[in-house]
Amino acid sequence: MSTSISVQRFPWSPAAGTLALLIALNLLNYIDRYILPGEVSLVQREFHSTDQQMGLLTTALFVVYMLAAPLTGWLGDHFRRKPLIIAGAVLWSLATLGTAWVHDYWTLFVRHALVGVGEATFGIFAPAVLADFYPERDRNRILSIFYLAIPVGAALGYLAGGELGTMWGWRAPFFVCAIPGLVIAALYGWMGSEPVRGASDHVRATPDRSTVLGLFKNPAFLTATFGLAMLTFAMGGISNWMPTFLHRFAGLSVGRAGLTVGAITVVDGIAGTLVGGMLAQRWLKTNYRALYLLSFWSVALTLPCGILVFFGPSAWAIPSLFVTEFFLFLNTGPLNTAIVNSVSAPVRATAISFNLFCIHAFGDTFSPTIIGAISDRTNLRIGLGATLIFLVISCIILWAGARFAPQLDEAPAPTN
Repeated sequence: MSTSISVQRFPWSPAAGTLALLIALNLLNYIDRYILPGEVSLVQREFHSTDQQMGLLTTALFVVYMLAAPLTGWLGDHFRRKPLIIAGAVLWSLATLGTAWVHDYWTLFVRHALVGVGEATFGIFAPAVLADFYPERDRNRILSIFYLAIPVGAALGYLAGGELGTMWGWRAPFFVCAIPGLVIAALYGWMGSEPVRGASDHVRATPDRSTVLGLFKNPAFLTATFGLAMLTFAMGGISNWMPTFLHRFAGLSVGRAGLTVGAITVVDGIAGTLVGGMLAQRWLKTNYRALYLLSFWSVALTLPCGILVFFGPSAWAIPSLFVTEFFLFLNTGPLNTAIVNSVSAPVRATAISFNLFCIHAFGDTFSPTIIGAISDRTNLRIGLGATLIFLVISCIILWAGARFAPQLDEAPAPTN
């Protein structure tokens, strides 16, 4: 079903206005997701939970997320995305408000799992909506801007969890997102636009790009998806446990550890995402494989820095983490754009939902729990060190995937 709605309530274009609102939703989403890693020790103090149990909370969120993704992806390819985005944002905000009634570990487990249902809507639909506003060659630039919400939101989440949690209790930081989430959902309902499905696609819609079964025969899509899945295993584990790692091995307080990781994440996230997006945009002018190749180098350069973070002297942990996160964030826009560009509009939401299923099923759904289990039996250094193996696998897949990158059409971009 294709629907075209042109809402002229913005002082700028419908595309730019919709982008701004979707960035706001994504920002709140990542703030909420990273509050808990910033205050793990505070929750453990109240519930007497093990490291493995704390990792299981993130696992619960992503299990629900990835199970809901196939259904929401199908809905996004057959119905208007706008009401689906609004419904997901409202559900997610109400689940976040429910934190006030959490007084034991298993209630927190259920609360965290319900948040995944809401995330499985706008996390899938937003890239598909933006792809219908902008052509293939501009999507790297637009999605790099959209995904800036990840490091900024993660940093604010760490900060809120560590600082606000220390001052007012671990439940208080979650209310930072709930009411704003409802407000942004209302604004999106009033001002957001629904573009014509496929309006900006220029690459030919071959069967492997435009059918659901074709996705499983599409090497450009599959290599980008599984390269990102291996990377997500590492990033999910690192982001979940890094404040705790700095608390235990670098001697930082809970609040200071959350603040440090948050500050590094926001600086590196903004710098890395922007630099990676700009480098890929320039490289695309001479090499249509640039999105894959830049993602490969991003991961490859991360490996030696990660070794220093986990196994080097404690005094090196923070500066090494700074360099590590910069390289990790270089691929944010290019790799997500590679996934969006590898398929055509008729199955784009389904493709994104399958991608999200894979990156969580093989990535960060289980990595925090696995790292926590290894930590319980050895120590957190060894637990986090396991992520390096998955970075190596990601490098291999992304390097192989570059040969399947679609050749982008030179058709001019729309002016809206």
